[in-house]
Amino acid sequence: MLGACEVSPASAGEARQDVASGCVRSKVTQVGLPPGHAPGRLQPSRGLFLLVECQSRSLDEAPEFSPRVLQTLRQPLESGELVLHRSGGAARYPARFQLVLAANPCPCGMSDTRAGQDCTCTVTARRRYLARLSGPLLDRVDLRVHVTGPSRADRLLGGAGESTRVVADRVAVARGRARERLRGTPWRTNAELPGPWLHDRLGKERAVLGPVERLVDDGGLSLRGAHRVLRVAWTVADLDGRDLPGRADVDTALALRSAGPRG
Repeated sequence: MLGACEVSPASAGEARQDVASGCVRSKVTQVGLPPGHAPGRLQPSRGLFLLVECQSRSLDEAPEFSPRVLQTLRQPLESGELVLHRSGGAARYPARFQLVLAANPCPCGMSDTRAGQDCTCTVTARRRYLARLSGPLLDRVDLRVHVTGPSRADRLLGGAGESTRVVADRVAVARGRARERLRGTPWRTNAELPGPWLHDRLGKERAVLGPVERLVDDGGLSLRGAHRVLRVAWTVADLDGRDLPGRADVDTALALRSAGPRG
């Protein structure tokens, strides 16, 4: 869950200065830097990366992006920072953001629709298309949701879902619980917490991690994935007003991590 970006006034001014000077442009190269920030020549400004920090980034039709671009996302998704190695040394930049990936079930986009149109993709084409989202990248994606189109009944009857304000208020309360729990630590959100800290905080309630431990033992879940499941379970517990995640919260986190059809 992301909130307002907490950047110091000096850093915010730095970002604004970079925008005014033309350092930040809408077009981004394969290495994730605007034109003019070629690797090995110019040192990119810190303000450029502050514009990314604490924000949400969406990649629609994600498998259509270059594999090089997609793999570049692995480091900031894991550590919340981007390390650039240049001839003059290495520099670290803040890059903690929320990434939303969207993908069709196949290249033509029709294999999972109810529109009555036939998919023209072969099984091999579907697998090749979705395989562009590599296992190491997906291992860093916490929530995977399979979305289908609305049925005729859905379109005719509609449905009154929760308003954005209601959901935002619930998220704000959950974030407040997390902030209170993390008071006195260097972290602000569940997404930043290291795995060992999460396990230690459970104390005698570690038995709730039984399903996660079994998946790790069977090779169905990496240690990185196990830590990410636990972070989501803490968030589910915060949303429901509980001090510690229970077995149901862990099961929910595992279910949310389950991928949809892959061709």
